[in-house]
This record gives sequence, structure tokens and C-alpha cells, in this order.
Amino acid sequence: MRILKALRYQLKYSGFLFAFGIVAIILWNTNVLFQNLSREERNKMELWAMAQEAYIENQNISNLTFEVLQRSGINPMILVDENDRIIDLRNIAWDGEKQDSLKLYKTLASIKKENDPILIQFKDENERLIVNQKLYYGNSLILKKLQYYPLALLLIIFLFAVVLYYVFKTARISEQNRLWAAMAKETAHQIGTPLTSMMGWITLLQENGKDPAALDEIEKDIERLKVITNRFSKVGSIPELMSEDIVATTHQTILYLQQRSSNQVHFDIALPQKAIFIPINADLMSWTLENIIKNGIDAMKGKGTLGIQMNETDQQVELLISDNGSGIKKEHLKNIFNPGFTTKSRGWGLGLSLAKRIVVDFHGGKISVKKTVLGKGTVFQILLPKKGK
Repeated sequence: MRILKALRYQLKYSGFLFAFGIVAIILWNTNVLFQNLSREERNKMELWAMAQEAYIENQNISNLTFEVLQRSGINPMILVDENDRIIDLRNIAWDGEKQDSLKLYKTLASIKKENDPILIQFKDENERLIVNQKLYYGNSLILKKLQYYPLALLLIIFLFAVVLYYVFKTARISEQNRLWAAMAKETAHQIGTPLTSMMGWITLLQENGKDPAALDEIEKDIERLKVITNRFSKVGSIPELMSEDIVATTHQTILYLQQRSSNQVHFDIALPQKAIFIPINADLMSWTLENIIKNGIDAMKGKGTLGIQMNETDQQVELLISDNGSGIKKEHLKNIFNPGFTTKSRGWGLGLSLAKRIVVDFHGGKISVKKTVLGKGTVFQILLPKKGK
């Protein structure tokens, strides 16, 4: 099993590396192509500049020079003098009679940012500079599109990765939900069979006049088993939420745990003195509180102060459950609500994951670690909406 799991991880990471390698090759080739096209366009512009120099030097130009000057390509071009006044322009939509020259100079400023200028100079026989011009040119439409291609590719890859992540996450959550439902239904079924038998034996013992006190205690344990069975049966399906008093539910849960905890555990309880009715499933919410409180008692090793505080706002009810136990390590915080994760030598690591399923999935609330300090304790926070999901 471990070999198969390790193999799956290797295949997964190999797939990521392979995909990353393909993307890197595509981006590298795109960059090489961009550089080559950029060099070709500059060579064409330099050739045009040479033809312009030949024309300035000798007005009787050859057919070849004339042809070069006429075929200026597809790049936007602006020729300026030594004072940056525009002399000529090519491949730029411009109507001098209808458009303001300021717009043309804005176009020039934009083109200057794209490429370095090409100098067009002519000197007389005394080496005096007679003509000093600059040719500014912009990138062609093809080159501009190619420039943004890597960004578009990265965006597509990012969106693809998000979709894959969402699909895998949804599939994993769906698989976990099916596992929870199957496990809960099977547990309820397994407990229900001996429970029915025990109830029959209790009736038989009562008819035979056995010790009433002992029978009362057995009946209490059977009632407790009924509650457990009911909880598991509800976790296995979507439970019905009823308008219940969350204060009374919390108080009853604390009272039950107080009676079964060590005298060295002090319960510091701060609950409202009024009833607060919100849509909850009382059995499941009581189970959630039990799991968190028991974890706190375990963290204190059966000795310390356990705090339960309830606060109310217009929108929600807040429950704070604190202990002064060992605290939680930072590296464990992201995993404590995952099924199967536990730092204890014994246990299945299902308590907090069950609590999260009940609070988040069933009640539309939130559960989190509000504060934890190693050696000083932990505070869990539960937020329950007043209007339900």
C-alpha cells in the first residue's frame, strides 16, 4: 500500500515537472522567435535608413534605392531632425488636415519607447555634419501579438491549473463525504443491534425484581447509546435543523461532561442568562462541543481550567472554548481538522474533523483555532449563523 501511495506521488510530481518543462520550452522558443523577428525588423529599418542616406547624398538615386524607400514594410516609422521635429512618417494613420499635430507627437513618444532610434547622418568633404536625422520605428502588429503570447499562455495555464485544482478538490471532498456517510451509517447499524438486545434484557430483569438502582444506571447507559446511535445516523445524511435554544444545549453538554470529569478540571462557564434560539441540530451540536471539550481536557492531562464562553451579535452566535493545556504547534494547525490527523498515541483523529463537518457543512458556520500558545493553551472559536445556511 505504501509503495502504491509513493508511486502515485511520484507520478503526480513527475507530471507537474513534465508540464513545467513543456511550458518552459514553449516560453523559451517564443522568446527566441521574438528576438529573431525583432532583429529582422531592425535590419529592414537600417536598410531603409541607408537608402535614405543615399538619397540625401545623391538625388539621382538608383532604382534599387528608390524601391527600398518606397517599400518601407509594415512598421510604423517617424523620421525627425536634430530638433525632434517630424520630417516624414510611414505606416501611421494620420490626416494633417483633420487631426491635431499634438496627437502625432504623442504617437512619436510612444514609438520611442519601443526601439532605439537609427541615426541618418551626412557630412560634407570637410567632415561637417550637414544632415542629422533619427529614424524611430515601432514594432509590427505581429511582433506585438507575439510579445503578449507568453502572458496569454501563462494565463491559460493558470486557469487550467485552477480548474484542475477545483475538480480534484471537489472529487476529494465528495469521496470524503461518501466515506463519512458510509462509516456513520454502518456504526449506527452496528450499535443498534446489541442496543435492541440490551433493552430486551432490561425489561426481563425488571420483571424479575432485580436491584432498581443498578437497572437505573444501565438504563442511563442505554439512553446514552441511543444518543450516540442517533448522532451517527444523522452524520450519515443531511440532518434537519430546528429552532433550538443553543444556551440550553451547551449547558446540558457541559453538565454531562462535568459529572464525568476529574475534580481537578475546573469549568469556567460564561453563558447568557437568556435563551437564544437558532437553527441547529441539538444532538450534533452537543457532539461537537463534547469533542472539543474532551480534546481540551486531554491537552491539560486531566488537570486545569476549561473555559466556555458564549457571545451573541445580530447575525451570529460565538462560542469560545479554551484550555490551559499544551497548545498546538504551528505546523499542525493546517491539519488538525483533517480526518485521521492526531498527535495522540491513541485515537483515530476524527473528533475535530467531525466537528468541522457538523459546524461548516451542516450548520453553515465556521470553526477555527482563534489562539494557541505552546505550554499555555488553546482557544477554539465556533460561529453559528442565526438564520441558518
